[in-house]
Amino acid sequence: MKLRQIEYVLAVAEEGSFTAAARRCHIVQSALSHQVAQLEQQLGTILFERNSRSLRLTPAGEAFVESGRRALDAVRRIGDEVAARSGEVRGRLSLGTISTLTEPDVIGLMARFHRRYPHVDIEMSMDGSERMIDRMHEHSLDLAFVGLWPGVVIDRLESADLCEEELVALLPREHLLTRCRRVRLEQLTEWPMADFGEGTGARQQSEEAFAAAGLRYAVRFEVSTISLLVDIVRRGLAIGLIPASLAPRLAGVCTRPVREAPRRVVRAVWHPNPTPATRAFLALLDL
Repeated sequence: MKLRQIEYVLAVAEEGSFTAAARRCHIVQSALSHQVAQLEQQLGTILFERNSRSLRLTPAGEAFVESGRRALDAVRRIGDEVAARSGEVRGRLSLGTISTLTEPDVIGLMARFHRRYPHVDIEMSMDGSERMIDRMHEHSLDLAFVGLWPGVVIDRLESADLCEEELVALLPREHLLTRCRRVRLEQLTEWPMADFGEGTGARQQSEEAFAAAGLRYAVRFEVSTISLLVDIVRRGLAIGLIPASLAPRLAGVCTRPVREAPRRVVRAVWHPNPTPATRAFLALLDL
């Protein structure tokens, strides 16, 4: 088995097609397909179910991809681990963060890290907490900052709570509830709500709080970014709930504390066997 064959299978699995995988690997499709077929023959099993309309992993393919990611990660780390024993931190550091993160200051941490370890290539992406946890399991992220409801367990990953905060009501400037110094959850149910999609950690924080109070949480406007949520509220279409630390950064809207408010935990998540670069970044966080 050759390393490039493992890379080809992972590329096909992640891209969802042989054409896209060949483009990503800078190889003609026929050559990539031949290498995958040769590997399947060597393994004595089919890794992909193929037809004219779709391509998906077989159970054997899923097992191969999981092991293949670990194998490639180990090979790529060899040089970095050897250099780390000599006191040099190098390699790649891939970070993920939610869009509503205010603490810690990820940009400031990256700047400090870059000054201290200039030979590490830093990457950062922004995504939802659930997708970033999936990417951690796929080994496409080294460390992620996620927002979760208190007490949630993340399997097969190390994590540490960085802070916990309440959500506050996000209101248009002229909204009736701005007359209140503090609002109740039941008051919020009288107005259209805007929130992130069902199944997301951001949504579940609010759903848990409303359910605990015996209230129905009905969302009229589903969003994928905090900027869209704020814009919907600013224009008077709905009200929302956001982390309290985010409130000072927003213009054209008002916030109010909420009795028995939903809470979220900001958590750092990393692999049980972190890379030298990840270990160095965790040290900046005192983790």
